[in-house]
Amino acid sequence: MAENRKARHDYSIEDAFEAGIALTGTEVKSLRAGKANLRDSYGEVRNGELFLVNAHISPYEQGNRYNHDPRRPRKLLMHRLEINRLFAKVQQQGMTLVPLKLYFKSGRAKVELALAKGKKTYDRREDIAARDAEREIRRAVREREKGDY
Repeated sequence: MAENRKARHDYSIEDAFEAGIALTGTEVKSLRAGKANLRDSYGEVRNGELFLVNAHISPYEQGNRYNHDPRRPRKLLMHRLEINRLFAKVQQQGMTLVPLKLYFKSGRAKVELALAKGKKTYDRREDIAARDAEREIRRAVREREKGDY
């Protein structure tokens, strides 16, 4: 339904978790229509509960007065032990909870949440340089194979 492609560019992903997400009826219908955006969203622990903050799920067109607020914080469903473990890592190691993708599994909405560390500018440049070098190598191999015939 929705994928946060920018997350893999801006963060180095340490570990990924799956969490359920508590939604209203119009949010589910909007998600099934593919009207979600995870850019600039993050996970946050408040009072021992996990929330998805700043995720945008567009209002459902036929939702009339029962529609939802597009950017409301949504409760994520995980076991208490997992939430406490994530909270400890975020507090101690300066990591962030970043949603990677939003999808349906067996009819239920799920979010893939990653424990991530922000990349510095030079890290991003190194990744881009490595990707370009890999692309050049593949291109050279392809050209060489083409000339063998």
